[in-house]
Amino acid sequence: MQEGHLPNKDHFMKDAREILVRHQSNPVLAAEKLPGVAQIYNPGVAEYNGKTILAVSIVAFDQYKTKETNRGGVTRIAESANGIDFSIRKDSFIELRKYGFPYSEIYRHTIDNRITKIEDTYYLITPTAAKDKWFGPVGILGRTDDFIHYTPMEVIALPANRGISLFPEKIEGKYYRLDRPMSITGKGHIWLSSSPDMIHWGCHRPVLGPYNYWNSKKIGPTPPIKTGDGWLVIIHGVDENCGGTVYRIGAILLDANEPWRVIGKTASWLMEPTMPYELSGAVPNVVFPCGALADFDKNELRLYYGAADTRICLATGKIDQIIKACIDEI
Repeated sequence: MQEGHLPNKDHFMKDAREILVRHQSNPVLAAEKLPGVAQIYNPGVAEYNGKTILAVSIVAFDQYKTKETNRGGVTRIAESANGIDFSIRKDSFIELRKYGFPYSEIYRHTIDNRITKIEDTYYLITPTAAKDKWFGPVGILGRTDDFIHYTPMEVIALPANRGISLFPEKIEGKYYRLDRPMSITGKGHIWLSSSPDMIHWGCHRPVLGPYNYWNSKKIGPTPPIKTGDGWLVIIHGVDENCGGTVYRIGAILLDANEPWRVIGKTASWLMEPTMPYELSGAVPNVVFPCGALADFDKNELRLYYGAADTRICLATGKIDQIIKACIDEI
């Protein structure tokens, strides 16, 4: 079966909230089970050499011993042969301050990594910033061929821009990406921009703002997945009300050739925090995606998501059901 094509959509659960199923082994990674680790954040995800790769952000207790090391977290690689049992490497994969200016100046925290494979190279977008000095996170583009060696390429977004997600191929000769800039009102919207070389970006276009109560504060993207129906984008949505802040997961569908055009979106969420490991942690009431893996032969989406900034979890669901939920706006 060719990539991007799906079986006939002859079965669909009427409620979109039933599509994603949490794995029984959740959480697959937890800070409380990692010696010295205070927090573990929302991972970028890829497949490499038959293994599932997660680019996870780690905050260790000893990073706060002195003023010099009080610089937040680093990114480390977790890998698994079966997609469930993960081991985390001891060495940092992304530690931006060692690369000098401008990275050392804006480094504070590498969080919410996005990974996109384009041809044979894996590109990572890492949001990071000393937000008290530079007014919020910026997007740093880097690359790797083996998830051992990392090369920063450029700072490609001004603050405050978080959640930058590359499309996995050119569209009409241009690279495209989805952005999540922050407005002066504190709301988060999804925008689109294009580039001839992945370094110089422009032609900014609005895509979608908050559209339902569960994402009334912010929405943000993950790397788009090419399907026969358009670009499937898993999103997060933030609701802020008198009960506090809640992060949920939904999906939108973008036109294949005009990716600034939304052709579908889930009216409801696909997932909200309900389990103890999602409700309680460093930041409670959070399920947060940074990417997903699509197996079109199995019609299966594997979604690795962060839970309460303390754990990493796995949920799976049928790709065609998610697409139909977007099209029917269920």
